[in-house]
Amino acid sequence: MTSPFKKKYIIPIVASAFLFVGVSFKDDFFEIAKQVEIFTTLFKELNKNYVDETNPGDLMDKAIKGMLASLDPYTVYFNEQDVLKFKINNTGEYTGIGASVTRKEDKLIIREPYKNFPADKAGLKAGDEIIQIGDILLSDFKDDASQLFRGAKNTKVDVKYIRQGKTNSAQIILDEVAIKSVPFFGKIDDKTGYIVLSRFNQKASLETKEALEQLKREGADRIILDLRGNPGGLLNEAVSICNLFVPKNETIVTTKSKIEKHNNTYKTAREPIDTEIPLVILVNGKSASASEIVSGALQDLDRAVIVGSRSFGKGLVQRPVDLTYGTQLKVTISRYYTPSGRCIQALDYAHKDKNGVATKTEAKNYNAFKTRKGRTVYDGGGIQPDIELEETKTSPITEALLKNDGIFNYATAYYYKNPNLGNQIPTFSDADFQDFKQFLKAQKFSFDTETELALKNTLVIAKKEKVDESINSEYQQLLTALQKSEENSLDKNQKEIKNLILDEIIKRYQYQEGLYQYYLKNNSEIKKATSVLSNSSEYKSILKM
Repeated sequence: MTSPFKKKYIIPIVASAFLFVGVSFKDDFFEIAKQVEIFTTLFKELNKNYVDETNPGDLMDKAIKGMLASLDPYTVYFNEQDVLKFKINNTGEYTGIGASVTRKEDKLIIREPYKNFPADKAGLKAGDEIIQIGDILLSDFKDDASQLFRGAKNTKVDVKYIRQGKTNSAQIILDEVAIKSVPFFGKIDDKTGYIVLSRFNQKASLETKEALEQLKREGADRIILDLRGNPGGLLNEAVSICNLFVPKNETIVTTKSKIEKHNNTYKTAREPIDTEIPLVILVNGKSASASEIVSGALQDLDRAVIVGSRSFGKGLVQRPVDLTYGTQLKVTISRYYTPSGRCIQALDYAHKDKNGVATKTEAKNYNAFKTRKGRTVYDGGGIQPDIELEETKTSPITEALLKNDGIFNYATAYYYKNPNLGNQIPTFSDADFQDFKQFLKAQKFSFDTETELALKNTLVIAKKEKVDESINSEYQQLLTALQKSEENSLDKNQKEIKNLILDEIIKRYQYQEGLYQYYLKNNSEIKKATSVLSNSSEYKSILKM
């Protein structure tokens, strides 16, 4: 068997660990050196003596990621393939198929093909299940299958996929794919402009600036900036976007750390585009990180009215650290604070419960802060909107439908039953909702709520202990009661679920652009934002102008 010391993964990573921790924690150097030596010895003996052939690179990858998982979910190790993905997220550019995909067992599921990009041009649709890429069956390929779509521009990639139970073939021609930070902007009415900012990559502020200037040229004199579902990204881009609306040299965010060099104050550096134009920012529970810097800063500076539901609550800042052999560590280096002094981090990863879950700051423990004009705002759990809308919150039953693809799979079936809708906006009636419920039953859809999972686990344990027959009657009664409760929850949250189904159906026919066009006239949060902007006295009253 090959000696593990001949593997390229071991020594460089251990050496880089020495360099990194040696600089950062000089006082603990002996303890760190001791632990690294123990690990190195263990790793060598394990690879040399284990009964089966080992993969040192895979073992090290798992060991590092397991160690970091004990800290927070944002401190992560990137191997060579991971680094490529991280670069894509930050730059917004890569060569590929131009589609959102997810891995499910032995298939890659097309979640959303982007209009006029390679997957779309090849005829692939949302819901298609790719089972083979080139000569490689995904059932035999356990690594990240999306890497099989990497290659030079114009590379031809043959795929086999399942659509509605039938196996099909297609050829995808790889091309440069630019992921827009601003996938859509337009006018809601003669005076109101609408900008969707979906991510904070290196082009976020430039694209937002261009959209703002174009809307102003078209006569917009008030703006809605939609950050719903935006998971964040680059901090400097968040500062630059704030700079579009506030003067030069304005403090937007500060970062604080136990390491002096990570303590920074980020201020606007350029002349703004417009410091007076009325502004509403839309947020929800999936608006995080840089989205919260923008919404929190502009709220603290009384520059924008925030509408929607409380944001995610990520107040931690990460920085990538290059390691050897093209690998990288993304490490949490500090917490960020809005201009009023708020840290909106919701989860405390330094204090976890007995199950290893980070504790959440309770509302009673939130601290009050003041905006520039004296309005009260709070820390501890995301950005609380100035106007909270109940309809922006997602119920547990809906979260289960989204997580387990109940809505996604129904939209796929609906699309193939109704192939000729084109640009029509379908009406989703009560009868359609009953059809949706029947679809869930026919598919034996599992909501996998905590209660449902606990009940299923009870039966598994009962079978192991051979007492399942004696409790079968009671189990079935509980299962029936649970299913009845889930059906009642579906009916109770029918409006919310119907809206999400309709959103997914519209994307199948008209892509994201069609969905945003539909939102301009029909989305309740946008309607509320437009109403606030149209009522100058209400807008000024909220901001104490």
